[in-house]
Formats: sequence, C-alpha cells, structure tokens
Amino acid sequence: MFRNLRRVAVAGSLALTAAGIAVPALASSPTASTPRPTVVLVHGAFADSSGWNGVIERLRKDGYPVRAASNPLRGLTSDSTYLTDLLHSISGPIILVGHSYGGAVITDAATGNADVKALVYVAGYAPDAGETLRDLNSRQVEHPIPALPVQAVKITEPDGSTGADIYLDPAQFRQAFAADVDRTTAADMAVTQRPADAKALTQASTTPAWKSIPSWYLVATQDHAIAPDLERFMAKRAGAHTVEVASSHAAMVSHPDAVTRLIERAAR
Repeated sequence: MFRNLRRVAVAGSLALTAAGIAVPALASSPTASTPRPTVVLVHGAFADSSGWNGVIERLRKDGYPVRAASNPLRGLTSDSTYLTDLLHSISGPIILVGHSYGGAVITDAATGNADVKALVYVAGYAPDAGETLRDLNSRQVEHPIPALPVQAVKITEPDGSTGADIYLDPAQFRQAFAADVDRTTAADMAVTQRPADAKALTQASTTPAWKSIPSWYLVATQDHAIAPDLERFMAKRAGAHTVEVASSHAAMVSHPDAVTRLIERAAR
C-alpha cells in the first residue's frame, strides 16, 4: 500500500513540475549512521582485563569499539595519570567504565577530558575530592560487610622504599569476590589475580569527574567486597542513573548482559 502511495506522490510531483510549480523533494531515509563511542573498560584490584571478556563480546557484537585498559594497580595518582594518557590516544567520544578500584581511577582520569561523555561505575568506588578508599571503606552503613580476607606481601618500591602488595586470600576469593561465578572460573580468577599496591587505599582523589560528566551506576546487591549500601551512597552522591543487580562483586563476569545494557544506555 505504501509503495503505491509513493508512486502516486511521485507522479503528482512530476505533473506539478511540468506545470511550472516548484515541489519540495520527497524525504528519504537516512543512510549514514552516527559512529558509536569507544568504550574504555578499567578493571580494579584482584582482577585483570580478562574479566571484561563477556562484556567485550557483547559490545563488539552491537558495533561498539572497545579498549580494555590494563590498570597498573600501583596507586591512585599514577594509575589515573596512566589512564589519562591512554584516553588522550583515542579519537572521538568515549564511554569510560570502571569496576571496583577502577571506579576511583576513572573518577580522577576523566576530569577535564571533553571526549569522555559518560562514566559507568560497576560496583565501583566514586570518591569525592580529598577522599581515599580507606575513608570510604570506613564509612558507617546500615548493613556493613565483613572485612576482606587480604594478604599483604612485602615489596620494594621503584624508589627503593619498602611497600606492600595486597592480595585476596585465594581460599576465600570466591566467597568475597565472585560468589555467583562458577567454581572453576572463580578458582582461575583467584590464582591469576593481580595485587594492588597498598598506596591505592591511602592516596586521595583529586577533582571528581562525576561532578561534570553524567554517570551511571550498577549496584551489586550481593557484593561482599564493597558494601551495597556504600555503593548506593556513592551513586546517589554522584547523581548517577542507577540500576541494582543481584550480583556478587564480579558483576561483569557473572552478569555481562546487565553490565552491557547499562553501558549502552549511557552511550545513548
């Protein structure tokens, strides 16, 4: 039916044109699509970029260019500087995603970067200016969680001073970090975990990007690494568009569909 109507319209316009009457061109469907933003994924402590594999697969299928940053985990100051430099190497709009400690890193790294159009926190820290992760972890919440089962390993810092790397006890990794991840995958995550320098807990955030860039937040309601009430507090303070998912801390591994949906919502 619509094809016939178009034929009638074309015939009518030709007749009017022949009579010397100007006729506007018929509208046509757009053929060019707007390029999708690059999604930059930033992992946190006790993890690596492979934790994003399920999300990466889904984003690529939907046409998004993706970069999974290898977070050095050497302290908030140097890690955010590293990410800032990486972001400057990417052309066009960016959706910046941070999990856990990676949330603190994106909070500092994105400040002042006009190409970053949205921040997405996946059970991530979103500190305010002058705030440390230790400050946030010490905040009183209605439903606190047990302390993380961490192990400290003495290290020599690049300047020759003595420091410490923090690991999760592999025997308790699944319960604390990935309770809804299958046992084999969680066991692999435990033995391949990357530690964070203890400085990551005590270095203060600078100017938070969430004050100037729209943010989205996924609260993991079964999180045993960051209290869900603390996640809700940070999301509300940042004015984030928030969803809640019945997930462990490793939401990008156990719920890649939900994480991908939130990222794509931010991209739109």
